Amino acid sequence: MKKTKITRREFIGGLAATGALAKTGLGASTPYPKIDRFALVSRHNPVLRKFEPLSPLSVGNGEFAFTCDVTGLQTFPEIYNDAMPLCTMSQWGWHTNPMPENLKGKEFRTTYYDTYGRNVGYITGKTGQEELYDYLRENPHRLHLGQIGFWLRRSDGSEAKVSDISNIEQKLDLLTGIIHSSFTFDGQAVKVRTAANPQMDILTVGVASPLIEGSRLAVQFAFPYGSQTMQAADWSQPDKHSSTLMYGPKNRATAISRRIDGEEYTVDVTWKNSASLGADKEHMFRLVAHGGSTLEFEVKFTKGVHAPKPSSTNTFAASEKHWKNFWLTGAAVDFTGSKDSRAPELERRVVLSQYLTAIQCSGSTPPQETGLTTNSWYGKFHLEMHWWHAAHFALWNRFSMLEKSLDWYNKVLPGARDRAKQQGYDGARWAKMTSPDGRDSPSPIGPLLIWQQPHPIFYAELAYLNRSTAATLNKYRAIVEETAVFMASYAHFDEKTNRYVLGPPVIPAQENHPARETWNPTFELEYWHFGLKTAQKWRQRLGLKPDPKWDDIIKKLSPAPAKEGVYLAHANCPQTFTERNKDHPSMLGALGILSGEKVDRETMRRTLKKVMKEWNWLETWGWDYPMTAMTAARLGEPAIAIDALLLDTPKNHYAANGHNYQRPNLPLYLPGNGGLLYAIALMANGWKGAPDTHSPGFPSDGSWTVRSEGFEPRIFEEI
Repeated sequence: MKKTKITRREFIGGLAATGALAKTGLGASTPYPKIDRFALVSRHNPVLRKFEPLSPLSVGNGEFAFTCDVTGLQTFPEIYNDAMPLCTMSQWGWHTNPMPENLKGKEFRTTYYDTYGRNVGYITGKTGQEELYDYLRENPHRLHLGQIGFWLRRSDGSEAKVSDISNIEQKLDLLTGIIHSSFTFDGQAVKVRTAANPQMDILTVGVASPLIEGSRLAVQFAFPYGSQTMQAADWSQPDKHSSTLMYGPKNRATAISRRIDGEEYTVDVTWKNSASLGADKEHMFRLVAHGGSTLEFEVKFTKGVHAPKPSSTNTFAASEKHWKNFWLTGAAVDFTGSKDSRAPELERRVVLSQYLTAIQCSGSTPPQETGLTTNSWYGKFHLEMHWWHAAHFALWNRFSMLEKSLDWYNKVLPGARDRAKQQGYDGARWAKMTSPDGRDSPSPIGPLLIWQQPHPIFYAELAYLNRSTAATLNKYRAIVEETAVFMASYAHFDEKTNRYVLGPPVIPAQENHPARETWNPTFELEYWHFGLKTAQKWRQRLGLKPDPKWDDIIKKLSPAPAKEGVYLAHANCPQTFTERNKDHPSMLGALGILSGEKVDRETMRRTLKKVMKEWNWLETWGWDYPMTAMTAARLGEPAIAIDALLLDTPKNHYAANGHNYQRPNLPLYLPGNGGLLYAIALMANGWKGAPDTHSPGFPSDGSWTVRSEGFEPRIFEEI
């Protein structure tokens, strides 16, 4: 009987057999025409026509980002300070407050937890050492490198107010990475272009307005002291830092030397027109054009102090070239033609999340949860969140954007070894909330988490799936080996049950469980199984024999705890999870984030449906929605997957700029964006053991039309 429908693999195979696959440029193609990527991206350009304090736009490159108001600069920061502060941030820009004299020489006292007859110390206790606890948590913190805004004056000489700005239209052109802003002030039009250099920590701005010639528009630079707050800036302590002008050749370039406690950096300002930069008041400088109606300048931020270095980079052209290449390469998903009314919104979130994670989460260190936009948890990064920020890059054929941050694990490996040793374990134990040097931060929760532990093995496996070479194996072998050694050392063998158990003490991914009363968390058990099995694969690839202890743990690891027909967060939960149905429904991750080799699918199906019906979605986090969607997809419940991705809750809101709002002190949450991209890639391409159909994670009832291209099918067959 003649087939009327072909599978995705049959279609790709047919193209490959005829040599047509290479001509399409589709990679893991689908039986649809090639996507018009420029049209896909352009229809989701964010456009603002008023001040929106929760939706400022940003430009950046993964190492540096600049966030502006609707003027294209940081002209009115005060109306954003308590919403989404306007910051200029880099991966290297950190500040540490001088340690108070009374804290010098003090060691933080650990809190001991009985661990099967052995006392293990964790940095969790605050009582009696509150000042030291707070100092260690808050330092170092990321630094707002400098505020760059317009100096605007009315015809009567008075200072501009927010209410004076009218006819606003600001657009982020995603195809070029350039923000175009236009507005009217005091009856005069102002047009601004703002861009970040794709390779350097450089901001370039072009301004056109009659106000320039009349000396009523200039550019103002202001520099704060460091702060652990969301704003990353303290404007009340001018005596604690210095900002010094250093003039360059022919007065076409000026450097501002910044010294703030132990940190030093330089701000080079270069301009094309006839202009000058001079001091206005302490820590404040003004760039003023000498005639003409245009002004173009660039600002370069560099760690350390140096003489002025005039620059002649063409950031606007470089930005356009970079972003067009970004959108033309890698993968793409298009929902054009879908009948489901939610499709345009989901497509918007997918497109904007690609841009936001590219500029915020693709740098040389793991990102903080608010990236390079503003401070959260003092700017420190949470290693359990690194997966949510950046694992999707490997699936979207942009692995290099993940790999930039993986070298960091090799750099901090000695500290991870020391942490494990201090606690009486072998191998390397990765921190949770960490500073750039890998030091853990005191917390009642963080030091007791373990679900970040297998992450580096997952990243290494993604690296191998993207580039299966001896160089890849050698680059990550130490990370994989020492992570697995700790995992094996951490698992405790219970002779009574002939099983290995995890904890107590342990705090699972669903963090609202007491460490001393928690053991065998469902997700972590599955992740331990995955991590050790994958580490054994690496030993085999390296020509080594399997580790017998790892094999024993894999064989005898405790099963995921279940009661009343559903999985629990951990083995010592109440009868069902209804008493603690908030925070992350982490049990879903065992068959969602992971392929769930040890999971009973029908038990997980009941768990999924119970979570959808009974979970307190008001008290969740942005990545809980894509995690739930991935579980639904793997269970063959695509309608639930779509419902989960688009649940109408405050924690699943995506603003006009694409950011995932959570709460007042967390106005953006990049793990939500990254998680969405991972889920969409999985749903569009399949997974280990997925049905051999087109876009198996989406409903097949005709409500969704899914075109995808540029994905590498081999990766999805393994995850």
